[in-house]
Amino acid sequence: MKNCIPTRQYLLGMAALSLAALSLIAPLLAAEPETSLTDEQIIASAASAAPEPIGKSATIVAMGADGSMSTLRTGSNGFTCMPDNPATPGPDPMCMDSNALVWAHAWIGHQEPQPGAVGFMYMLAGGTDASDTDPYAKAPEPGNHWIKTGAHVMIVGADPSFYDQYPKGADPDTTQPYVMWAGTPWVHLMAPVE
Repeated sequence: MKNCIPTRQYLLGMAALSLAALSLIAPLLAAEPETSLTDEQIIASAASAAPEPIGKSATIVAMGADGSMSTLRTGSNGFTCMPDNPATPGPDPMCMDSNALVWAHAWIGHQEPQPGAVGFMYMLAGGTDASDTDPYAKAPEPGNHWIKTGAHVMIVGADPSFYDQYPKGADPDTTQPYVMWAGTPWVHLMAPVE
């Protein structure tokens, strides 16, 4: 029975990553320039999101122009990485553990995240700009506190009291750890690494 749990988490995670990626970048896919990256280039982009030992053993997934997800490499360490989306304004490859994938699924589905399922995400190449206050903002607008992030890691799904020790302001100093999406079920810690 133990062997069934990682499989279920993996499948849930892949579904979450597919939904998350599609909802975030589907509007940009139509504007994406024609590029023909090799699988090796896509894998290298995705793996760059995490430290080398994590990236080289992670599952690598990529989204096709039609929004479908494909697995380019099956990993062995419980992390799943996704390459940079060339249609976004900055580098944004990401790599997350199975709990973070489940958390992402909850976020995309407007569902409460699973309590006590702390997850970890790497975005060591940086992140595309995002709203610090609105989990569903698609673009900068007055009042949605769009921010620019550099290389960082994220802790998701922690007990709410964990976040109380970090700044929760709408316009954070992104050179220090801060809470993103405070006051929502998808609150998480952003921690810069440079």
